[in-house]
Amino acid sequence: MLKLSTLEVGVDVPWVTSWTGEAIDGAAPCATVGGRLALFQHHSPGVGKPQYSKNHLVRQRLSVVEMRCPMCGERTRELDRWTQIAKRRTAGELRARGGNIRSDIDDDQVLIDAGSIAPLHRRCVDRSMKYCPHLRASDDVLIMRFPSDWLVLPLLVRAESGAGVAVAFLQLCGVTRTIDRRWRGANGRLNA
Repeated sequence: MLKLSTLEVGVDVPWVTSWTGEAIDGAAPCATVGGRLALFQHHSPGVGKPQYSKNHLVRQRLSVVEMRCPMCGERTRELDRWTQIAKRRTAGELRARGGNIRSDIDDDQVLIDAGSIAPLHRRCVDRSMKYCPHLRASDDVLIMRFPSDWLVLPLLVRAESGAGVAVAFLQLCGVTRTIDRRWRGANGRLNA
């Protein structure tokens, strides 16, 4: 039997982190994705050992749809949403990778691709930068304010039983007003 950890969820260990006491439990309709089929995982934060490199499936989706800070688990406010490792990508790049980007967004519009990591409070960014060895050692850290407009893209997996696919995680992309005229279209030529 796994023991309750002395580490505090949301302080010592990010709220979104999966624990060894939280087994994946198949797929079922889930409110986090509007009732679509999604992977489920037991909810026992603090039981066993933290798996820092693995997000809890349901808490990750909640962090995106409810704009909850992945560090503390509290909701973020529009003026206090920050990202640490997001990449600037054009909508065209994401479409080419299969992203279902809204039609009102042009291919050369810059998006802030946060991947599966929802924005954090600034205080949580500072805390994680101070204590997380992975973030401190990473060359990919770029702290920036998250845009007030965003897209949510489901990351799908094939269901092992039954027909169809299930949502595993949600990808989050902030929508900027910036245009990248250097974006190359499907023909490989620079767009002018």
